[in-house]
Amino acid sequence: MTEAFGRLLDVLQRLRKECPWDRKQTNESLRPNTIEEVYELCDALLRDDSHDICKELGDVLMHVCFYALIGQEKGDFDIADVCNKQADKLIFRHPHVYGEQKAETAEQVLQNWEQIKLKEKDGNKTVLSGVPASLPSVIKAYRIQDKARNVGFDWEDRADVWKKVREELGELEAELEKGDKQRSTEELGDFIFSVINAARLYHLNPDNALEQTNKKFIRRFNYVEQHSIRQGKPLTDMTLEEMDKLWEEAKDLERGGGQNTSI
Repeated sequence: MTEAFGRLLDVLQRLRKECPWDRKQTNESLRPNTIEEVYELCDALLRDDSHDICKELGDVLMHVCFYALIGQEKGDFDIADVCNKQADKLIFRHPHVYGEQKAETAEQVLQNWEQIKLKEKDGNKTVLSGVPASLPSVIKAYRIQDKARNVGFDWEDRADVWKKVREELGELEAELEKGDKQRSTEELGDFIFSVINAARLYHLNPDNALEQTNKKFIRRFNYVEQHSIRQGKPLTDMTLEEMDKLWEEAKDLERGGGQNTSI
């Protein structure tokens, strides 16, 4: 394992010196590529594709090493500092393993997690300060709610959340009836936030759920479009009823394959 990691670092250092593209990269120029690589890893994880997961993990690891190499060139830190800092953090945050604290369940570990992070020298100063501002909104909402839960700010009975969901939906509908776009936007955000909260309470991942629905819609809409092409009739010339018929055909085919057909 150590030999393989050293080989990767050696290759990257040589590329940094001899490859014109690698030589010109900066933290800023690499950032968009890093985001893309992480999303590609996420896609592979959702597919549970072991081959692609391994490949995409390599791409993400390369970016981690690249940023560390840039840090080394600046004299700020190197990959050893990155590894040691992470190891120190993990040890500090797991006193039930490396210390005397007791935690018998994953739930107990999570309850202690936020308090431990607040005690770190260069850690988060508030419970929610650790949520990155650039996170996608659905994931950010889930993380905000989860962090609040870790310090006891949560529903005592998860079934009560549905009253809140219905309340927020009613407020959204009322503002839509009034035609106030700004207030409607605010209420839409509140409604989505409450639905994400309900998903969290029932141990469902709303981002994964929405992505599954995105893929399902794409799959079914592609079926509609492909069949419109075969009929020699562009989608823009089809009636809604004609498109709905093809949509139902796509759903029927999925039923035969045992796929989810809730839409």
